[in-house]
Amino acid sequence: MPIKSFRPVTPTRRFQTYLTREEITKDTPEKSLVEGKKRTGGRDARGLISSRFRGGGAKKAYRLIDFKRDKFGVSAKVAAIEYDPNRSARIALLHYVDGEKRYIICPVGLE
Repeated sequence: MPIKSFRPVTPTRRFQTYLTREEITKDTPEKSLVEGKKRTGGRDARGLISSRFRGGGAKKAYRLIDFKRDKFGVSAKVAAIEYDPNRSARIALLHYVDGEKRYIICPVGLE
């Protein structure tokens, strides 16, 4: 993951870094692996504000990540490396030999 750092023109810029988008190979997510994400906006189950000053922001789609990795003995090919707005890590789209598609959190050095 290439990290971009800035020249220290101002005190704030001195410590700013961010990840570049060079390694991302696909812009749109796999439709079958995306769900809607309900946002609370600081409201509780009754709809009352329980945490002030929350709300707004951009709408996000939640990518279903395979954390269990329970497909043993089935080989897979990395189809794409994608951006995920819900976490700081990149995600990798895997195409298994049996036709199934899954997202995993992308390890360092995966191509």
